[in-house]
Amino acid sequence: MPAAAIVTLIITAVLVLALVWYLAQVVRVLTSVNDTLGKVTFGVRAIAHQTEPVTGIVTAINNDLGAVAGALEAAVASVGNTAQAA
Repeated sequence: MPAAAIVTLIITAVLVLALVWYLAQVVRVLTSVNDTLGKVTFGVRAIAHQTEPVTGIVTAINNDLGAVAGALEAAVASVGNTAQAA
């Protein structure tokens, strides 16, 4: 085998090893990014879940406050009628 062929094979092997090392580093970085994105996604879903029932609770509170307001208006009206009668 000529010397030029051996040098070509050695250079090719060095290039392949360099590419393997570089791609391994890319895989390591992408794995880290994937882990971080998983944590962010989990956090966003947790926030969405915690804020989801606000509409139903606010509606229930408004209904209860409407009943309280009606009762207070009736109480004020009855006190006003009692004061006018006296």
